[in-house]
Amino acid sequence: MSTMTAVSSSQRHAFGTAKILNNLSAAILVEHALARGEGTLAANGALACDTGDRTGRSPNDKFLEDSAGIHDNIDWGKVNQPMSPEHFDALEKLVLATLGRREHLYRFDGYAGADPAFRLKVSVFTEEAWHSLFAKTLFINAAATDLNNWKQDWTIIDAGSLRLDDPAKYGAKGPVCIAQSLEKRTVLIVGTRYAGEIKKSIFYAMNYDLPDMKVFPMHCSCNVDRKDSSNVALFFGLSGTGKTTLSADPNRDLVGDDEHGWSEKGVFNMEGGCYAKCIKLSREGEPEIWDAIRFGSVLENTVIDSTTRIPDYDSSAKTENTRVTYPVSYIKNARMPSVASHPRNVIFLTADAFGVLPPVSRLTPEQAMYYFLNGYTSKLAGTEAGVTEPMPNFSACFGGPFMPRPPMRYAEMLRDRIATHKSDVWLLNTGWTGGPYGTGSRFKLAYTRAFVTAILDGSLRSAQFVKHPIFGLQMPTEVAGVPTEVLDPRNTWADKNAYDAKAKDLAKRFRANDAKFAITDEVRAAGPITA
Repeated sequence: MSTMTAVSSSQRHAFGTAKILNNLSAAILVEHALARGEGTLAANGALACDTGDRTGRSPNDKFLEDSAGIHDNIDWGKVNQPMSPEHFDALEKLVLATLGRREHLYRFDGYAGADPAFRLKVSVFTEEAWHSLFAKTLFINAAATDLNNWKQDWTIIDAGSLRLDDPAKYGAKGPVCIAQSLEKRTVLIVGTRYAGEIKKSIFYAMNYDLPDMKVFPMHCSCNVDRKDSSNVALFFGLSGTGKTTLSADPNRDLVGDDEHGWSEKGVFNMEGGCYAKCIKLSREGEPEIWDAIRFGSVLENTVIDSTTRIPDYDSSAKTENTRVTYPVSYIKNARMPSVASHPRNVIFLTADAFGVLPPVSRLTPEQAMYYFLNGYTSKLAGTEAGVTEPMPNFSACFGGPFMPRPPMRYAEMLRDRIATHKSDVWLLNTGWTGGPYGTGSRFKLAYTRAFVTAILDGSLRSAQFVKHPIFGLQMPTEVAGVPTEVLDPRNTWADKNAYDAKAKDLAKRFRANDAKFAITDEVRAAGPITA
């Protein structure tokens, strides 16, 4: 359901003489992709494709049409870069003319939003068959009867092969441009074959629409206890922090791995598929994801053996940001439809490259709002263009690149919901221990899973806690399956003075970042001590 009037493709978008291939099956799309040389078939049945020079999102090349109807609602700045309506129209005209000369285009029609009360109809037009297959795996497929007289709320036009020779003419910075119009309900993807731009553009759209519908949009994964439907957990975090890995639990049902809405009824998945990182993937470590990679799924930028066609998940020869997309139904314990009740536990995931935050800590309501607003983590290699090693990063609401509205709008929705439903909130560090990146090592996945288990089975709630002297975070003194010395990060550093200095450095960065927000004294006091 849209808060704006839907504009159908036939009304707005004309593709010249190109023949539109509508809603092809996964098998036919794979056949087309192979015949057109877009990818290869891996030994496990997945279609393996490369995305070219852009192996991650291109946030510096993302623009939002600055139109009168939405101007005052947007948090304009580095994330939400304005593009004039004239530039948007010129770019759209170029894209339509270019694609109109193609022999074939592919069209996918489906939904974003598992709850019918809040779903959007989405149409995706692509040059390449594998991009259409990507859309088919990530969005919710419409029933054949729903496609009659289809009028979409949003249109995505993917012209990945088009590069802008004169970017200034279109208000862009370079040959790549992702332009979105909230009023025209249109996304233009130019110059990048990275398929993640398709899914994130609709997440961005829902992050704008849903608050007006009293739904809290969230960059998080979600799962639920198979035997207790009231035991729902959310995992907030940026790419690479563990949302997909930790939500794929053999003892719990998966609702979704990346994008959700929290309404007055509960939580619903915005997507119909998952988009998981593949680097260092193993059957032993992540069996649910391993088994989901089969025919109908799409591998991105993964090295494939030229003889055996077996994927090499350990190789980062193309990028650290190797990916796979697959329908959520490929997870054996997926919850269908992808809806759940209100969460009992809310977990913020951070990959701390400084190596100073505790591996797990319980947050007060004020700390929950503070750490949600700051959204501290590290950008991990390959997730964005130009990122080659972990970089400390503050991303509001653990999803800054996808949030068009001011962060306080989303933070207030979080505050109200955890208060109403008495949800416990935790900060889980999946980053470095024993030192910063380059010196220390990442927390063992086995330890992280032990923390999650203790949170979800309720045992950590009754643990004994001590306060971190700088960050004020409540650290448990004992967690089953984890050595006690790991629980206090200072204990893992050989040089304690170096730890103190690095912790104070990060604390100052938090304080510099929180100055951007108009927050109450109580919430600001929940941050770290810098003196």
